[in-house]
This record gives sequence, C-alpha cells and structure tokens, in this order.
Amino acid sequence: MRALARLVVVISGFNRLIGNVFSWLSLAIVVVCFTVVVQRYVFSTTQLWMQDLYVWLNGAMFTAVAGFALLRNDHVRVDIFYRPAPVRRKALIDLVGVVLFLLPFAFIVVYYGWNFVARAWRIGEGSPNPGGLEGYFILKAFILVFAFVIAIQGVAMVLRSVLVLSGNERLLPESLRYAEQRSPH
Repeated sequence: MRALARLVVVISGFNRLIGNVFSWLSLAIVVVCFTVVVQRYVFSTTQLWMQDLYVWLNGAMFTAVAGFALLRNDHVRVDIFYRPAPVRRKALIDLVGVVLFLLPFAFIVVYYGWNFVARAWRIGEGSPNPGGLEGYFILKAFILVFAFVIAIQGVAMVLRSVLVLSGNERLLPESLRYAEQRSPH
C-alpha cells in the first residue's frame, strides 16, 4: 500500500509541476495579446504570427494544465451529490468515474488523435494563416499531452480511492487526502 501511496504522490507532484510551469503562460498570453492590440489600434499594424502566438499559448496552457486541474478538483462535477458525500463514497464515485469515463475518454483522445498529430509532425505543419507561425505541429501534440496528463492523474485518483476504501488513506500526505465536508452549523 505504501507503493500505491508513493505513486499517487509522484503522479500528483508531476502534474503539480506541469501546472505550475504552464500556468505562467497566462502571463505571456496577456503580454502578447496586449502587444497585438496596441499594434493594431495605436500603430495601425499587426503581426499575424503574434496573433497565432497568443492563441497557441492559450491552447498549450489549457491542455497541459488539465491534469493539474483534475488534481485540484477544478473540473466540473455534479457537486450536489459529491460535495456532501462521506469520504468513502467520494472515493467510490472517483473510482467508478475514472474507470468508466475518464480513462476511456483519454484512450479515445489518443486513439483518434494519434494519426492527426503524427500527420502534422510528418509534414511539419505550420499555421493555416498566411504569414502565421511555423510549428503548428507542436501545438497539435498537446492533444496527446492533454490525454496523458489527465490519464495519469486519473490513475492517481484510482489509487487514492483504493487507499481510502482499504482504510489506508493515512499513508497519503494531508494535501492529497479527501477533504471532509464540514457542516455549516
């Protein structure tokens, strides 16, 4: 069980690192977008590659941080059932949800995305916009990054659920345990 807990910590740490690094792209997106607006409305000029850049940075950031968002429980869920549930029920809901929905979804994304991404890399696909950025194939690769980071975080969720259901949640650091819902009274 300690090995399972360690794996949860490693996977969660990896997604936390990726999330913290890629979240800085939001600053770059704001700077590039601001620059494009100033160029367009103050100087009546524009650089098409810069317009591509902030859209691409946005796509890269949101796909890369998906596992981090899953780690932090920032994804949409039906909280009316989940939030008030006891810890063991939350673990069971996560276990079933990941196995039945999240992991098959990640598999489908990889299955259908692989050839799409491979073709882009094979031809060295660039921007569909004339004068846009080269390297569009790199952005398309983030489709697979997305599937990978949510799948491994899903595995961490399954392992965490197993630890909880077997009475071994204490092996996890406090930050990776289920939070008890406190009564408002």
